[in-house]
Amino acid sequence: MPEPSDIRLLVVDIDGTIAGESNQISPAVKQAIRAVQDRGIEVAIATGRMFRSALRFYEDIGSTLPLMAYQGALIQDPADGTVHQHLSVSAKVAAQLLDYLEDVETQLPGDHPLSIHFYLNDQLYVREITAETEAYSARSGIEPIAVGDLRNTLDQEPTKILALSQDTAFINQLLSSLRERYTPAELYFTTSVETFFEAAHPLVNKGLAVRYLAEEVLNMRPDQVMAIGDNFNDVEMLEYAGLGVAMGNAPAVVQAFADWVAPTVEEDGVAIALEKWLLS
Repeated sequence: MPEPSDIRLLVVDIDGTIAGESNQISPAVKQAIRAVQDRGIEVAIATGRMFRSALRFYEDIGSTLPLMAYQGALIQDPADGTVHQHLSVSAKVAAQLLDYLEDVETQLPGDHPLSIHFYLNDQLYVREITAETEAYSARSGIEPIAVGDLRNTLDQEPTKILALSQDTAFINQLLSSLRERYTPAELYFTTSVETFFEAAHPLVNKGLAVRYLAEEVLNMRPDQVMAIGDNFNDVEMLEYAGLGVAMGNAPAVVQAFADWVAPTVEEDGVAIALEKWLLS
């Protein structure tokens, strides 16, 4: 583990890390992040959120670095619009995945179909507006576009595909079955919260995105990076960073990948982690 004085880049996740149930960053966390920046340490965001949905958090913490959205599938500088990386799912594979999702959703009990989301050009496309989509829209601040058959969008390649279900056992089953159907060289699968199944280009994950930002853009080493996250989509960046911190609300499996476990998001765990490692 690096000495705290070696850290030059702090990377934070949004949901469950710097933002909890309130969907806002607490004053304590904002203050700690600003204090870190005052010490010359740069701060970046790596999130599964859409670029547009992440922007207000990016502005709240005063970041000036490229924003890593969609698990790192899109790395874009909000200041000038420069796209450093955009990795999408091929239309052919997206259609195959949609066929599979529509087939397996018949296994879900009752009248609760999967909410399937396609993300194209930083817009959210859905088959229909479900209760899950409405809740997602309210939290993300993004208005979904209902198109009926999502195949109608596949004249372009989606940046990410997401399936939502309140049946978490079904989401876990979906993750396992698709990992058997597709190799890691074909698609990247993860869950950002227990009700979200996500699929992206095989070279997408937050670890690769943070490595790109640190090494290619900022000319830094892994031991100069501190990363904080709370879920399975954060594992790769916790492994990459010289100092990886998991939140107290993270699943135990995720915490096992971290060098240190902070208090929960509702306890301002990020602020406490920064006080301990970078500000004391």
